[in-house]
Amino acid sequence: MAWQNSRATGPITRVQRARPERWLAVAGLAAGAVVALPVPLAHAATLPVTCSVPALVAAINTANSQPGADTLSLAGGCTYTLTAADNAANGLPVISSNITISGNGATITRAASAPAFRILFVAGTGTLTLNNATISGGRAESDCQNFQGISCGGGIASLGTLTVNNSRVRDNTATSDVFAQGGGIDSAGTGTLNNVELSGNTASYTGADPSAAAGGGVANDGPLTVNNSRLHHNTVTVTDDTDSVAFGAALVGFAQTTVRNSTISDNQTTAKGGIARGTLADASTMTVSATIVRNNTVSAPGGLAAGAGAATNFPMTMTSSVITGNTASAPDGGTALSGGIHIAASGTLTLGSTTVRGNTASATGGGTAQGGGIGNAGGTLTANQVNIGNNTATAPGGTAQGGGLYNAGTTNLNQSAVTTNRAGDGGGIFEAAGTVTLNNTAVRANTPNNCAPPNAVPGCSG
Repeated sequence: MAWQNSRATGPITRVQRARPERWLAVAGLAAGAVVALPVPLAHAATLPVTCSVPALVAAINTANSQPGADTLSLAGGCTYTLTAADNAANGLPVISSNITISGNGATITRAASAPAFRILFVAGTGTLTLNNATISGGRAESDCQNFQGISCGGGIASLGTLTVNNSRVRDNTATSDVFAQGGGIDSAGTGTLNNVELSGNTASYTGADPSAAAGGGVANDGPLTVNNSRLHHNTVTVTDDTDSVAFGAALVGFAQTTVRNSTISDNQTTAKGGIARGTLADASTMTVSATIVRNNTVSAPGGLAAGAGAATNFPMTMTSSVITGNTASAPDGGTALSGGIHIAASGTLTLGSTTVRGNTASATGGGTAQGGGIGNAGGTLTANQVNIGNNTATAPGGTAQGGGLYNAGTTNLNQSAVTTNRAGDGGGIFEAAGTVTLNNTAVRANTPNNCAPPNAVPGCSG
């Protein structure tokens, strides 16, 4: 999905991208004739692939041309270096049937000197299972199913069914002067990632008008399930001072997304003079469990930085997770919201048995910082057994509010703790609007005070 932004603080609208259609040709039979047509027999074949690109191309073409499922067994430890595109913007033949690629530790990569192309594309009719392989160096430019210059899926783009197991997707790029998404993987069908490392991937918008880039590691139009995976050192960038939006450096979900037992760390989202938002960005329903989100940064010099750990406009549930060491940074007089988690006006976040600790919202040059740990900008937050501690909102020469929690919506804290957080005002909780309800929740040892304005939060003193 593409997004358009009318202003840094204005609405983002969704643009449906075209999808290829599969057409069937039906031949008429002579009146009164009865014709028996041969039916191809389904089969399951394993095709050994020697350590050469022509052999890999031939094996995919063979698998596509015959019915049934096929397994391509790559040469163990081989590096298949692609020097030219096989078709349009894809380095290898389009996957249009049911194919398993058993990598056996092999790498499929684009040569650094080669023209721009992604590595793999899965058609709507295709099913790809990728095991024990590395996909690297892919570069998608201005091609996302031939839709108006949009770019998606630098490493892999899929309209069908994609399963990646025990593999790495690294150092791939989706870049466009219209809209870019899914530096590593763009999944528009059904996607499953099991024990996958996504690292060093980039989604980059390079145009001169307001637009966006999203999903440095993964973008999905879903559904997508991520299990036992690591998403780290991925980036999203947009052209400076174009009022553009960069979001989801690790993952953006435009459809139902589930993340389990994973680590999301050291990802970077940058939008100078625009909006940088959400390392883990929810644009549909998202469920996160037993996951660590740490040391990620969203940066918007002179703009708006929000939700360095995670950001949601839609329903999000997060349980048994840790959000720590993330920074929303807005130098040069910008606005930094929600160092840990950001809840937009239409967002609903349910937290359970989760720690939000050591996150920072930072604005310099007379800017504004709100919600070091969590920022509720008008949505609904329900927190059950949540520890919000040691978070900071700082803005030298500006305004810093809500070290632990900044609230402008509806917040219920149940059997939770808000402790040792710091801000210019409302070290623990700052209530700008809406309501904060404390149910068996301790708010203490925050600096310079626990709650602000005075008496704004019933049951909170000092």
